[in-house]
Order: sequence, then structure tokens, then C-alpha cells
Amino acid sequence: MATNAFAAGAYAAVQKYAGLGNAGRASPLAGASGSDFSAFLKGAVDSVAQSGKTAEAQALSVANGKADVVDVVTAVAESEAAMETLVAVRDRVISAYEDIMRMPI
Repeated sequence: MATNAFAAGAYAAVQKYAGLGNAGRASPLAGASGSDFSAFLKGAVDSVAQSGKTAEAQALSVANGKADVVDVVTAVAESEAAMETLVAVRDRVISAYEDIMRMPI
């Protein structure tokens, strides 16, 4: 169940930033200013942090005998997937920056 919620949240975020969820309004990235991109990155980092906190809370709940181990494993897997995605995006941004810096002027 939690995996479905995670996927639904990711889909909603993509719709929001692609402009599909904005009825009649342009995408916030259409005229992409620096603040929109930084807000997008901040939201992504906050989302990863929140998934980590959720996984930690689930682990504490199972330690206290109040949660199921399956819920903990699911929360940790979601947190791990979010972190791996964030690291992959970071690596691609650094690679793109390095490519730009190598371009002749």
C-alpha cells in the first residue's frame, strides 16, 4: 500500500511541475527562472528527507512492537529509492556542469 502512495505522490509531483495539474495555467517551468528550479530542487530534497524520517519512524514503531516488519521494509525501500534517485540527478547535474565548463568560448 505504501508503495502505491509513494508512486502516486511522485506522479502528482511530475504533473504539478509539468503543468498538467494546473488547470488553465502555464507550467512553472515554462519561463524557468532560477527561483522555480531552486524551489523544485528544494522540494525534491525535502521529499527525500521526509521519506527518510518516515522510514525511521516506522523502524522505531516496530522496535516498540507497534508496527509490522513489512511496513518498515517498504518504508526503507522507498527511502532508499528516493535517495538513489536524488544521487543520480546530482551526478547528472555535475556531469552537465563539467561538460559546459569544457566547452570552448
